[in-house]
Amino acid sequence: MHLHDLWFILIAVLWIGYFFLEGFDFGVGVLTKLLARSSTERRVLINTIGPVWDGNEVWLITAAGATFAAFPDWYATMFSGFYIPLLIILFCLIVRGVAFEYRAKQSGARWQHNWEEATFWTSLLPPFLWGVIFANMVRGLAIGADKSYVGGLGDLFNGYAILGGLMTLVLFVCHGAVFAALKTLGDIRDRARTQATQLGALAGLLLVAFLIWTQVDSGNGRSLGVMIVAFLALIGAVAMTRLGRDGWAFTLSGLTVVAAFAMLFLALYPDVMPSTLDPDWSLTVSDASSSSYTLKVMTIVAAVFTPIVLLYQSWTYWVFRRRIGVQHIPAGH
Repeated sequence: MHLHDLWFILIAVLWIGYFFLEGFDFGVGVLTKLLARSSTERRVLINTIGPVWDGNEVWLITAAGATFAAFPDWYATMFSGFYIPLLIILFCLIVRGVAFEYRAKQSGARWQHNWEEATFWTSLLPPFLWGVIFANMVRGLAIGADKSYVGGLGDLFNGYAILGGLMTLVLFVCHGAVFAALKTLGDIRDRARTQATQLGALAGLLLVAFLIWTQVDSGNGRSLGVMIVAFLALIGAVAMTRLGRDGWAFTLSGLTVVAAFAMLFLALYPDVMPSTLDPDWSLTVSDASSSSYTLKVMTIVAAVFTPIVLLYQSWTYWVFRRRIGVQHIPAGH
């Protein structure tokens, strides 16, 4: 295996890890409006992700940085072609972090309501836009001979990409509902299970439509196998939720997210940015990668520091593993 192939796999793992972790993170943010019935319940939901949401975003920074270092042409074309959607995502991530921290700075109802609205919308937009971005990456973009995107913003919002955005959004909210059931107590947990079941049915329909479309257009034998895993995992997640097996439900829900995005990378390879104008203008793993020396140094650094980061983040989740409920929120908080 060449180093550029290895780094394509590693970057895929980083992006998939980000979507697995930030997926339930975004989902919980959306559920602060859909699931919570009071300010106290919204505080409970925010507290379930409070200790981990910023750590989850480290995966995004690492994925973007690794893409820049290992595949500079891929990074340049991707981040210029998707400039507006990525700028909106960045703005949402900034406002969302501020909303988590500032919501409790004052006790006024209007103050808290405004930050809760910000939490909802900045949790809803990024999943949809990430789905649009990755769907377009697989479908292909209007990339010219100079490796630059020559299309317009409207070209990004085609039928396939919009379906990918809706699938990603609903799947993440379902993932968040399963996580909320895993991390909460009492009535809010029961309602989270109900919503996870309902959202699972809708996510299943969107998942089937989007992944089958992907398989027909760009798929291969490996992507077909992973697609089947995604379908079965989602069915299992819904079944475990109905049985009250929250741990298994979350594991299978996470596997659904992992398999769905793994299928996209399998359908994409060996391209990294296909061109819809001329196949010869597509960027591939071999012609978009950095030099062998750069990839070799990156491999050594990744081998040293990746286990440290994984151990630290695993420890964080272990420390904050307890369920919480409204009884844990101080009166008047």
